[in-house]
Amino acid sequence: FNKQFQPFPGLAAKMDPVPDHGEESYVGNGRLTGRKALVTGGDSGIGRAAVIAFAREGADVAINYLPEEESDAREVIELIEKAGRKAVAIPGDIRDEAFCQHLVSEAVSQLGGLDILVNNAGHQKSNQSILDISTEDFDRTIKTNQYAPFWIIKAALPHLKPGSSIIGLSSVQAYDPSADLYDYAQTKAATTSYVKSLAKQLGPKGIRVNGVAPGPVWTALEVSGGQTQEKLVEFGGDTPLGRPGQPAELASIFVQFADNTGSFATGQIYGSAGGSGQP
Repeated sequence: FNKQFQPFPGLAAKMDPVPDHGEESYVGNGRLTGRKALVTGGDSGIGRAAVIAFAREGADVAINYLPEEESDAREVIELIEKAGRKAVAIPGDIRDEAFCQHLVSEAVSQLGGLDILVNNAGHQKSNQSILDISTEDFDRTIKTNQYAPFWIIKAALPHLKPGSSIIGLSSVQAYDPSADLYDYAQTKAATTSYVKSLAKQLGPKGIRVNGVAPGPVWTALEVSGGQTQEKLVEFGGDTPLGRPGQPAELASIFVQFADNTGSFATGQIYGSAGGSGQP
C-alpha cells in the first residue's frame, strides 16, 4: 500500500484503497433471521464486515462507534436498512463505564432484546519502545480493549438468554506479538483468556463465548497509528498468502459463531491470519 496517515480513529472511506467489507459481495441465507446483535466498532473494518453479514443473514443490528466516525457509520446504517433489517446507531466512547451500561440498555430497548454481542472495537498504536508509551496512551488501549468488553458483557448478561453468543476480537498479536505493539498485544492475550474463562462460566447457562484472531487485515486501525508508515508499504506481505486480508474475508467466521447451528462450539479462538501466527 501507499504510505498514508489519518488522525485516530481514521475513516474507511478515506483509505487508499478502500477496504472491502462485503458491501458488494456478501450474500446471506437467513442464518440469523430474527436475531438481535450489538457490535462495537461497527462503522468500519472487521466490525463493519460482521454487521453487513449479520444484517444480510436476517439480524437486526445496533452499532457503536466514536462520534468522529459518523460518516462511516451512516453508510453502515444505510446498508443494514437496505438489507431490510432494523439499524440502531449508538455513538459514544466505550472507555466510560456509564456509557457502556447505556449502550447495552439502549440496544436492548431499541432492538427489543439482545442475543448476539460482538466486542470488536479496539485501540492500537505503534510505538518503537515502551519508553515512548505515555500513561495516557496505555490507559486508552487498556480501557478500550479490556475494560470496555468487561463492562459491556456485565451489562448485557441479564438480557442474554440460552442460545445467545458473545464474540471477542483477539489477534495474532496474542500469540506472536510485535515489538512495537507492546500494549496492544497484551490486551489481545487477555481477550483470548477471557473468552476461554467466560465460556466455562457461561456454558451452563447456554451462552457461548468465542473469539476471532485476525492477522494483518486492511482496516482504518492500521492507517491511524496502528502501523508505521514503513510497515504499511509491505503490510501483510510476510504472510504465506503474501497479502493482507480484507474485512469481508472474516465475515463468515462471525456468522458461524453467532449461528446456533454451531451450538457445540464455545471457548474457541478462530484464527484468520493468512497462514501466519496461531491458532
